Amino acid sequence: MIARRLAPLTLDSLDDLPVPCRSCVFWELDPVAGARAAESGDPAFEKEAWLSAALLEWGSVGRIAYVDTLPAGYVMYAPPHLVPRAMAFPTAPVSADAVLLMTGRVLPEFAGAGLGRMLVQGVAKDLTRRGVRAIEAYGLATGQSPEESRYVAPGGCVLPAEFLLAVGFKTVRPHHRHPRLRLDLRTALSWREDVEQAIERLLGSVRAPVLTGG
Repeated sequence: MIARRLAPLTLDSLDDLPVPCRSCVFWELDPVAGARAAESGDPAFEKEAWLSAALLEWGSVGRIAYVDTLPAGYVMYAPPHLVPRAMAFPTAPVSADAVLLMTGRVLPEFAGAGLGRMLVQGVAKDLTRRGVRAIEAYGLATGQSPEESRYVAPGGCVLPAEFLLAVGFKTVRPHHRHPRLRLDLRTALSWREDVEQAIERLLGSVRAPVLTGG
């Protein structure tokens, strides 16, 4: 039987991110610093430094999905003040009561198995326990390829808006390329039951598209 599990993203598990994502600092640095790191710096080191600082200040900022022992996908999230790229979008800023769902990816060989939905459920469960009211994300609108957006690094770092809508997010600020979407953790779910069961009831019947991004 295939075992699937989620684990927090830590310094020890950082190397389990997909190869392009391990050294991608699209979210972790502002646009100028990100370009400088890509040209002459060490992006992998910069990502590790960002993760270390974020863990110390705020705690867990990511989840990795494993299928048996193989890393199959991940998501990252953090308060917007820890994410330099958060203010670079036309639909900024993220609401004061929300945590930013930054990016994520499911590896192609594990696509179609519900791991994207599982990862978002894991984020919602973690943030609810920590007293967070909502998750927000900048989406990449349907029909926009990563190459068409100046906000998306090569390979894609912004979650598809279609995926976000499929797992329960609602658009709070429309935009033709980068709408801002929100999942309200206090009103979207009935918390009289166990948190995990409530999330499964809301999202479990949705078959989400494959996450893309790095």
